[in-house]
Amino acid sequence: MFRSWRWLSLVAAAELLTLGGAATAQAGPDVPPVSDAARAAGFIDVRTVVPDAIIDLRYATTNNFTHTQLYPSDARCLVHQSMGPGLAAAATALRAQGHVLVFWDCYRPHDVQVELFNAVPNPAWVARPGQYAHSHESGRSVDVTFTSVQDQCPAERHADGLCLADMGTDFDDFSSRATAYATQGVSAEAQANRARLRDAMKYGGLAPYSGEWWHFDGPGAGVDRPILNVPVD
Repeated sequence: MFRSWRWLSLVAAAELLTLGGAATAQAGPDVPPVSDAARAAGFIDVRTVVPDAIIDLRYATTNNFTHTQLYPSDARCLVHQSMGPGLAAAATALRAQGHVLVFWDCYRPHDVQVELFNAVPNPAWVARPGQYAHSHESGRSVDVTFTSVQDQCPAERHADGLCLADMGTDFDDFSSRATAYATQGVSAEAQANRARLRDAMKYGGLAPYSGEWWHFDGPGAGVDRPILNVPVD
């Protein structure tokens, strides 16, 4: 039975990991322990499972749709520990193809979700805050992209001195082009990059969200959980 080149590339990634070859990440920086509140919530710093991750938390800057800094400058990418193995596998698959996983958002405190919804009170684009924590609010979803193999790119596609892959839109682009499977107004290259990202994340057991190409859910992202009050730094 014919198998796609994307499937084959993921198999190759797994083999490289097993053999300790090119898919193995270089040793990352020392990652300080998470706070007591984060540890009690079962959170880890994503760099403990993806040591070469690029952390570009947009809400820790003014480079987001609210034009307001919503996280402290030293915010960390915190995720529930259940996401760790899947993110590590996805990063391995991408690494074998010359890409590095980039994180735009991870755990998101409830009060920030409220601010985002107040800025864009449209549940088609921003989840309406409720009495339970789901998705980002429970640390079980991430917003990601990956680096490009190209050395030159427009300034808006830079992160940590590297070029980001062309995905057709920026993060939090509230247009139909931002939906995961959009084709109209999205170049063939961008469609291929989105498919590559989906394949890698699904390889790690993470589910794509059709409304946003950058958003992926981990195990239990939709389960009702108590609202957390965990600092992101």
